[in-house]
Amino acid sequence: MTITSTNGLSGCVLALGALCTSGTSTAVADDGPPLHQVVYTVTTDHPVGVGIYYRDMDPPTWADYSHDPYRYSPRDDIQLEPGAPWVHQAVLADPDRWAMVTVTAVGPPTGAAITLRCKMTVDGVDVDHGEGPRGALCSMRNW
Repeated sequence: MTITSTNGLSGCVLALGALCTSGTSTAVADDGPPLHQVVYTVTTDHPVGVGIYYRDMDPPTWADYSHDPYRYSPRDDIQLEPGAPWVHQAVLADPDRWAMVTVTAVGPPTGAAITLRCKMTVDGVDVDHGEGPRGALCSMRNW
């Protein structure tokens, strides 16, 4: 590239501008909706076996979800212990519609009074929490 100028400074500015723009490109197409960091946390005050369902991805449509909800809501079966929370991070485009975690005690009730708790944050902000003796649900919408 040859830049001719009677003023050396303007030629330098033009050359610098050409160099800065020649190697960069700007995405013009829309890359879709912004994604949100969703964190699900489940805790207990006594050891207990639990089943945890959580929304891990946005279904493309409500029909897709209703025809196969478990495709979008995996289940973890674990032994939950006090002081050792179950934590899962998901990335969702529409957490107002799809973010959800539910925990349910499995097996017959024990003699101990158990409290299961869930908490959900979106982009670092607490958005819901729940608790109960045999289960809990955290969601931004009513199911």
